[in-house]
Amino acid sequence: MSASSHPFPGSTAAGLEPAAQPTVATAFAAAAARWGDRPFVQVLPETAAVYGIEAGELSYAQALARVQSLRAAYAGAGYGAGHRVGLLLENRPAFLLHWFALNALGVSVVPINADLRSAELEYLVGHSEIVLAVALPRRHADLAAAARAAGRPLALMTYTDAPPPTVLPPPHADAESGLHTECGLLYTSGTTGRPKGCVLTNRYYLHSGAWYAGVGGMAALRLGQERMLTPLPLVHMNAKAYSVMAMVLTGGCLILLDRFHPGTWWDSVRACGASVVHYLGVMPAMLMKAPPRDDDCAHAVRFGFGAGVERALHAPFEARFGFPLLEAWAMTETGAGAVVMANREPRQVGTNCFGREGADVEVRLVADDGSDPARGEPGELWVRHAGPDPRDGFFAGYLKDPEATAEAWAGGWFHTGDIVSRDTDGQLHFIDRRKNVIRRSGENISAVEVEGVLNQHPAVKACAVAATPDAVRGDEVLACVVLHESADAAARAALAAALVEHALQRLAYYKAPGWVAFVDALPLTASQKIQRGELKALAQALPGQAHCVDTRALKRRVG
Repeated sequence: MSASSHPFPGSTAAGLEPAAQPTVATAFAAAAARWGDRPFVQVLPETAAVYGIEAGELSYAQALARVQSLRAAYAGAGYGAGHRVGLLLENRPAFLLHWFALNALGVSVVPINADLRSAELEYLVGHSEIVLAVALPRRHADLAAAARAAGRPLALMTYTDAPPPTVLPPPHADAESGLHTECGLLYTSGTTGRPKGCVLTNRYYLHSGAWYAGVGGMAALRLGQERMLTPLPLVHMNAKAYSVMAMVLTGGCLILLDRFHPGTWWDSVRACGASVVHYLGVMPAMLMKAPPRDDDCAHAVRFGFGAGVERALHAPFEARFGFPLLEAWAMTETGAGAVVMANREPRQVGTNCFGREGADVEVRLVADDGSDPARGEPGELWVRHAGPDPRDGFFAGYLKDPEATAEAWAGGWFHTGDIVSRDTDGQLHFIDRRKNVIRRSGENISAVEVEGVLNQHPAVKACAVAATPDAVRGDEVLACVVLHESADAAARAALAAALVEHALQRLAYYKAPGWVAFVDALPLTASQKIQRGELKALAQALPGQAHCVDTRALKRRVG
């Protein structure tokens, strides 16, 4: 049976019977029956200290017992099919236990980013219509205020409390949970606008884990052996769909960090015996800034899974630390219905290559004029699942926004908004988000490309690039820069010049910053992505301010 026609692609490889796992909860129960004594989740002492919880491991059998107890408590309090419950628990193991218990009752969980504030919480509570929030005590007052402002009834509890009686009866009390039941409502990061609620089914999560369990190549997962370390938040699809579900379907152990700590990262890797690590592009860049050590390769990591590694650092990172960084592409909306991964050689390391699509994915690149671009030329990436159902494995749609869902699927393809090229070997290369492209004097400039170069400068802790209006050129490149050490006005001017010179040595002259703004912090999402909408607004206002240095006169062609 082909992967595209199998009800659970990869589940045979994972060693689970398809018929035994129509929901996330039953998949976990099957895993506990098979791998009961094996560790399911581990909390390292560093993370335990941050969260104020116990360090150590929880076996599959121990976790299942807690899930079953929670399930009974929720059922007794009246929670059931059609309810949504918010989880504001950061990366605590309790998040997983409550998720599985609620899923067993047909309840959809809504992960809540702990960084959200009043207006954001009001929107989420009102839009999602959650009836209960399982949250950290320090955020109860904020959630209660958000519910009042949204005009919604909302019960509150901590993850150790007994569930309070439900404020509303289950909308679908008699419905039986299955593959197409809503399992989660995951909000997009909202980098360019208000977050959209992606409705995700049990099928979505099972497909994501099964894809990872069976993808093979350099990313092959070994049954009952892997120890997967992730610093990514459980409000992010990578951690919640891929990491969690892959470990459930292969009997591996998940190690959750509270966040990425570059200074102690390798200590954590070694302490937990991680065999797989997950990353975002900013992480390798930060790790490469540390001085080389004799024990850089003293670890058990077989591969890293992530996206966005700076191409100039990709090969040096692998040579220094001794394992491959396997670049992949997916979106919250696509799940594993259309995921692409460079998990087989030749990976074309150092070129922003993320591989080629498998037999279960169809890809089309579309130029601005609607035509198919030539090989090597950019176009927007459109994707769909191969086979009779082009939406198989994708999100079910945007909550309360059928127009946006229809627009995203116009013409029977999902329009990703990513600009990509395909080389002569058929490999796909990421360029940038369409909305991040800067148009200067007729030249298209990728913000991500410029950021990658500037982040390599030793004075730069982090940076983000956006377009700012220019009367002559249409747009000019503006870089917001966070320094490792503060600097006065004279030092900032010298550093701005040094950053432009650094860029000129590595990029076409027109891509170098025409403005350099020194800021205390960048606008980021919970998953450390740049809030592009907020950045765009900043870029309009920064030129002319004291901490924003005009470097347009320094831009020049170099030999």
